[in-house]
Amino acid sequence: MTNPTLLSLGHGYSAQGLARILKPQGWRIIGTSRSPDGAEAITRSGVEARLWPGADLGPDLEDATHLLCSIAPRGGDPVLERMADRIAGAAPHLQWVGYLSTTAVYGDHAGGWVDEDTPLAPATERGRERVAAECGWQDLAARAGLPLHIFRLAGIYGPGRGPFEKVRDGSARRIVKPGQVFSRIHVDDIARVLAASMARPDPGRIYNVCDNDPAPPEEVLSHAARLLGLPEPPAVPFDQAVLSPMARSFYAESKRVRNDRMRLELGVELRFPTYREGLAALLNEGSR
Repeated sequence: MTNPTLLSLGHGYSAQGLARILKPQGWRIIGTSRSPDGAEAITRSGVEARLWPGADLGPDLEDATHLLCSIAPRGGDPVLERMADRIAGAAPHLQWVGYLSTTAVYGDHAGGWVDEDTPLAPATERGRERVAAECGWQDLAARAGLPLHIFRLAGIYGPGRGPFEKVRDGSARRIVKPGQVFSRIHVDDIARVLAASMARPDPGRIYNVCDNDPAPPEEVLSHAARLLGLPEPPAVPFDQAVLSPMARSFYAESKRVRNDRMRLELGVELRFPTYREGLAALLNEGSR
């Protein structure tokens, strides 16, 4: 590939992990942020920064060979609302387009298993907005011939997003809701999945991105405490827990997410196949 260029719309936590893989390979990466502080952070990481909305991304779209959208919908998909026609015009030279979605599109399955062919039945507004955004990107891909790939991410953790700080300072609580189970994914494994897809495009494909071991959230906190040699955090029944609306929305759904397609079709062997390996690595790296 000659002069590969990634335009990363909403260059946040997951996209930054991908950049760490691509930059040593000689990629040019352009990342957008809504805030000046975010743009400064992008620049410090060695990625070209653009303030968007605001900047004219037309020239960057013309240069891009690959496009990644990590921007969450907020009452509608802001990228499709502002840039659909321009992205459609860039379709002939785009080799890969990725859209980062969420496993919230599946809704609640009472702890049962879901895969990419499971009918979408979101139980939260966040999930419903993601379904609408996925449909919008699929419609654009069908109209313009975009090589679209959709990635449904489970709960993301990694450096700076681990449980250790709260366990150490005593503020962690094990929220117990019988039957509740979540799937997770380490940010480094997200990056490896995206890079594998870019190397092996299959337009139209959808991938669940999660590890091999869905687990109750209280179990993860207990394991983090054991790694630290500390008592496990106190247990709090879900109906007595003080949670933000976002956190409470996560507990509205319980499911186990299959990742067979990701592993078999993309050939990805997870670096952190369960939260146990992931938490051990975070602790060894001195992360929170």
